[in-house]
Amino acid sequence: MKKKKHTDSGERLYQFFIYFVLIMLTITILVPVAWVFLASVKQNSEFYGNPWTMPKGIYWQNFVDAWNTAKMGDYMLNSVFVTAMALVLLLVVALPAAYCLARFKFRGSKFLNMLFMAGLFINVNYIVVPIFLMLRDGDVWLKKVFGGGFLLNNLVVLAIVYASTALPFTIYLLSGYFQTLAHDYEEAAYIDGAGYNTTMWKIIFPMAKPSIITVILFNFLSFWNEYIISMTLMSSAKGAKTLPVGLLNLMQAQQSAAQYGIMYAGLVIVMLPTLILYICVQNKLTQGMAAGGLKG
Repeated sequence: MKKKKHTDSGERLYQFFIYFVLIMLTITILVPVAWVFLASVKQNSEFYGNPWTMPKGIYWQNFVDAWNTAKMGDYMLNSVFVTAMALVLLLVVALPAAYCLARFKFRGSKFLNMLFMAGLFINVNYIVVPIFLMLRDGDVWLKKVFGGGFLLNNLVVLAIVYASTALPFTIYLLSGYFQTLAHDYEEAAYIDGAGYNTTMWKIIFPMAKPSIITVILFNFLSFWNEYIISMTLMSSAKGAKTLPVGLLNLMQAQQSAAQYGIMYAGLVIVMLPTLILYICVQNKLTQGMAAGGLKG
């Protein structure tokens, strides 16, 4: 009995420690986010007192100025275009590739799997300079042949770079989920006369919806918040900047002008789409991560 009581007290202490750590992590995340939301509706004069005081009123003009004067609206449209195009390109390539690598064995399949696995260990930020030099040299060649280049300062090219750099993680997660599905569904579809493409698009992909939603969410967050590649490849584009790059410009301008409300309103504009998307798909996210990690 003494041993059982000792075990119960140890389990309670462990549970208390886990809950304490989770509560502290929640506080460290929620408090800064809430503070940014409150700061975004403060007037500029309120920032010179106690920073933890509640706003005297809701000053929506900060969002209007950030959207129009600071061009955050244009930057958001650019980010929406780049993120949507990158996600479409990524899914069009990654879904069939992951399905083939997970369900079929052919010459070179192990080598391809090894390459995609190796790609998981490459930090994209470390290869930004080679990507930039490659696109710059391509533009130089295009200018010599056709009189003009389009590889740099191009939102479409930026979306292609985003999609290509996200392929290793996406294929790894999707192929791991496809391997957990029984082959009986495909065999039944083949018996009914369905071909490989029909089975893939109408049978397997709908069953993989939790994993696909997980991939969309993770890559959306990555593309939406990406800064280094966008800043490097879009350095000379005046009006074709994405939200993170535009937000940095806004922060630099508003800090020198002491317009803190507009600056925090810009932060909220950047954060809000990701928060809304996460709230909408959080259940599917955990389901897809758990299933996708069973095999790989």
